[in-house]
Amino acid sequence: MWGDILKSGDNKKITVNATLDNLPEVTDLVEEMLKKSGCPGRIASKIMVCVEELFVNITNYAYNPSVGECTVDMETKTLSDGGAIKLVMRDSGTPFNPFEREEPDITLSADERSIGGLGIFMVKKIMDSVQYEYTNNENIVTLEKSWQYEQEI
Repeated sequence: MWGDILKSGDNKKITVNATLDNLPEVTDLVEEMLKKSGCPGRIASKIMVCVEELFVNITNYAYNPSVGECTVDMETKTLSDGGAIKLVMRDSGTPFNPFEREEPDITLSADERSIGGLGIFMVKKIMDSVQYEYTNNENIVTLEKSWQYEQEI
């Protein structure tokens, strides 16, 4: 995805305490970068769902019951036919790969299905690439998504 880069866009980094109170600070910055890079609204909305899902998971599970930090590194690129964003979310909480979990059976009704897993399922379906690694006592989740610019009529 990053092979046909015409130029670098923007780089931003934010580190906040992993609490729900800080979710708007993180999402506002990601949304600002997406707008600035020309990401179509329908794609930006999907990316925002992914950022929110992962940040909420960190706040709920990484440091429970204490509080730690979450760092989000963002990078946008201009491609030959559109743009792309790479998001890297880091925390030093309990090691956990959210992408290893068995996918939920979406053919079952909500009453029949086990609780949990739908958010990460959506992240995997929405993003072009999702990766997890545990390095230097950090959970590192990397998300990538590209888009084509919409033509004005």
